[in-house]
Amino acid sequence: MFGRVLVAMITPFHENGDVDLDGAQELAAHLVDEGGCDGLVLNGTTGEAPTTTDAEKESVIRAVAEAVGDRAHLLAGVGTNSTRHTVELARQAEKAGANGLLVVTPYYSRPTQEGVENHFRATADATGLPVVLYDIPGRTATPIETETLLRLAAHEQVVGVKDCKVDLLASARVIAETGLLFYSGNDELTLPLYSIGGAGVISTVGHVVGNEIRAMLDAFDKGDNAEALRLHQQLLPTITAIMTREPGVVATKAALRLRNLPAGPVRAPLAEATPGLVEELRQLR
Repeated sequence: MFGRVLVAMITPFHENGDVDLDGAQELAAHLVDEGGCDGLVLNGTTGEAPTTTDAEKESVIRAVAEAVGDRAHLLAGVGTNSTRHTVELARQAEKAGANGLLVVTPYYSRPTQEGVENHFRATADATGLPVVLYDIPGRTATPIETETLLRLAAHEQVVGVKDCKVDLLASARVIAETGLLFYSGNDELTLPLYSIGGAGVISTVGHVVGNEIRAMLDAFDKGDNAEALRLHQQLLPTITAIMTREPGVVATKAALRLRNLPAGPVRAPLAEATPGLVEELRQLR
């Protein structure tokens, strides 16, 4: 439905901290036309959604939709720890031109599985857009349990999962028993999840190696497992630098600046990339 290689796109800012809509359009067009991407996720964690306003989120969706047209699928991150607010953002995203919604598990308040399920159902019922659930208990403190996923799979609008649970056995069961599209949210697990029936990846490192990720998945699809493994291993230094040293958006913006692509600063409380990380990223070019 959304393709195989999606990038969780950063939100470019001007040096004064304002959203750079022209930069967002330029970067989106680059990722789609030259970067190997089938789709973009806007206003996610990598898009610094915790520090952007609702109005800024809407403006980013509209700008990117205008820039890429029907050349890519646009998923809008709308998840919050408030069901009412999430529903409002979902309706806003639909009006702004999103093709689908990415909805994270409510965080901090640690709802029961009944509350989690009710939250997702209310959001899915609020628009006509397909919904991808975002399962990342390391950040939310609450997993989407397997039985909850199996029940939600019956909802017409719930079509997929961004899987950051790092539990391949649980993922394999849901893939086997439902039609849900499973996208790896961990770049290092893209190939393992794909090999057991995953749909692809919602990637951070795809900002700079989207074509390489696509080549890896192409090799697997052709039955060339050795080449897929070689490309997976070739990606590991980039994944390590961007995803393990400092927050992914911090490293990604630093990597984009090295390539003269729109990025700008990060918003506080995030801090800019350290000189050591910048040098490591420079060596990867």
